[in-house]
Amino acid sequence: MVLDVKTQKPYQVTIEPGALDKVGEIAGKCKKPGTKAMLISETNVFPLYGERVKKSLEAAGFQVSEYVFPAGEEHKQMSTVCDMYRALAEANFTRTDFIVTLGGGVTGDMGGFAAATFLRGMDFLQVPTSLVSQADASVGGKTGVDLPFGKNLVGAFHQPMAVVTDPDVLSTLPRHFFNDGLGEVIKHGCIADKGLFEALEQGAALDDLTEVVGRSIAIKRDFVEADTRDTGRRMILNFGHTCGHALEKLHNFQGLSHGEAVGIGMVMACRAGEKLGVTEPGTAERVKAVLAKYGLPTEDHFTKEEVVAATALDKKSDGDTLRVILIPRIGESLIRPMGRDELLAAL
Repeated sequence: MVLDVKTQKPYQVTIEPGALDKVGEIAGKCKKPGTKAMLISETNVFPLYGERVKKSLEAAGFQVSEYVFPAGEEHKQMSTVCDMYRALAEANFTRTDFIVTLGGGVTGDMGGFAAATFLRGMDFLQVPTSLVSQADASVGGKTGVDLPFGKNLVGAFHQPMAVVTDPDVLSTLPRHFFNDGLGEVIKHGCIADKGLFEALEQGAALDDLTEVVGRSIAIKRDFVEADTRDTGRRMILNFGHTCGHALEKLHNFQGLSHGEAVGIGMVMACRAGEKLGVTEPGTAERVKAVLAKYGLPTEDHFTKEEVVAATALDKKSDGDTLRVILIPRIGESLIRPMGRDELLAAL
């Protein structure tokens, strides 16, 4: 399956079992042989797939260097990106060379940010290996790093030159991380694909991971093409993220993963929507049941007051106004501006 993403800089997403062995071939459609490639990965993923991707790139005629950083969201910080810059500089990379990010969302976000900013911008190719990155994070051009006081507060919009997605690599994901990625897949069903949500409800969706990932990416692509810079309709992709990011911050980005936080945030958004008369009654319970079916939490010990207070640095804010994403019913979505007091009352 190949999907075209028609942003200002168009690119293709290849979704195919065994696609890891085609990384070099796909890169060769965008770059000349002899070009340098910096393979950026982390300590969990590189031992599994690094040599395979490196071999594919070298077979296509690229000169491959590598930079491997310690796995974990706690390493998604400027100091790690500075180490990437050092590796690029020491290997004499130029603007005509490129980065390959091999890993989950943390790798793609940081490696993409390094690509967006080193020498004021160079190409990069995404090879996502987690479900959350395959179904969501690898498409759309958002790159960034965390700061001590908030998630993804420094970043750039920088579209990849290609995305190579191999569903086979999901077999080595620990169950916890696979379920974590399902949080974003469930989100896509909630906001734009009733059929996908119902397939997840029935437990049939995971029989064909290529199809599930493809449907998720197609939903994301449609929102991204309509709003590349995330100033309008694309914000709908942030369903569950207003409270979800606040919860991650309250947990100091440890113990509660992104997909888990977004899932809890979706339940909170549905409950707020129901109280406001925007969301069809019973929707929160349906979302809650699907999350529970796939081993995802549906509530947290922090109070609603603490969660709302933690939205202070939310990137979807407009001054004191939050742009909260609500769903009238499964498969439909809208942006609802509201103050923090109104959100607190709705929760």
